[in-house]
Amino acid sequence: MAIVYRVDPLKPQKDILKAAAEIIRQGGLVAFPTETVYGLGADAFNTDAVKKIFKVKGRPADNPLIVHVSSSDHIDILARDVPEEAYRLIDKAWPGPLTIVLRKRAEVPKVTTGGLDKVAVRCPAHPVALKLIDEAGTPIAAPSANRSGKPSPTRAEHVLRDLGGSIDAILDGGEVFFGVESTIIDLTTDPPTLLRPGPIDVDFLEKAIGRIDIPSFARGFGSADRALSPGTKYRHYAPDRALILIDTVDPIPRAIKVARSFIGEGLRICVLGPKEYSRYFEPLGVAYLSYGSIDNLYEVARNLYSKLREIDQLDIDLCIALPVEERGIGLAIMNRLRKASSRIVR
Repeated sequence: MAIVYRVDPLKPQKDILKAAAEIIRQGGLVAFPTETVYGLGADAFNTDAVKKIFKVKGRPADNPLIVHVSSSDHIDILARDVPEEAYRLIDKAWPGPLTIVLRKRAEVPKVTTGGLDKVAVRCPAHPVALKLIDEAGTPIAAPSANRSGKPSPTRAEHVLRDLGGSIDAILDGGEVFFGVESTIIDLTTDPPTLLRPGPIDVDFLEKAIGRIDIPSFARGFGSADRALSPGTKYRHYAPDRALILIDTVDPIPRAIKVARSFIGEGLRICVLGPKEYSRYFEPLGVAYLSYGSIDNLYEVARNLYSKLREIDQLDIDLCIALPVEERGIGLAIMNRLRKASSRIVR
């Protein structure tokens, strides 16, 4: 069972960081908080350690990992032919929830990059993550610290429940800030390509580097032919219960109709949506899970994964999810809901 260290998220204790960093250096696995979700970390240059990440998560080998660094100075040991646009984004958004895909150096193991000749790099904006990387003395490869395909962990208890028996240590720094994974942009294409939306929105990116391409899979529709980055090919973020997403401009009438249909079939359901919509479903007598206010999409993002996990704790057959507006971080929320859904109703 993993050792759980309670760590101050703002001023992490040096002795705890030294112990965790030694685990990393010895080829072990440590879960740690970032500002987005909890990551499962290993030495990015240790092939055997990285292979453990894929094994314990049940992650497909072609699904690349993000390499976390504590400074932009580490770019040169991971990437080659770094474009000027990368430095513009780094200057504006690092440390922060932005992952940049670049041409990789030969020294970076292909197991870390899912077999690609590209490497995804980010500098997290969390004191625990930054100091762990510094103490370990190596970039840390880290996907989300959960079973592959399931909702990402936003608290240490989620990590413990999913992977506690398979990893070496968990740094418990409390609940994360954003609650959805970093934005990923590929700078090896012309124009640059948004591979996964996140807290850094499209307007910010385009103001910094000009026009970017937004493929349909970045909005959560379908999948890329190959895993270009985390979240582009495989189903992600899904609860064990069936999740039916109502993906329409005026979702309430459609959701009520779908809910009544399932209730008529004798199925037990719940509804996941904004707190403002709960009153519309009270007459149906079903459980209503609020993920926050439609006026605060950052609140929705922060609550989303914990609510998707809560679905599996209810005595139900399926959940009907309601959408949010696709603006700002709402694009990331809708990407996650579409990827998590077993069926989309329009």
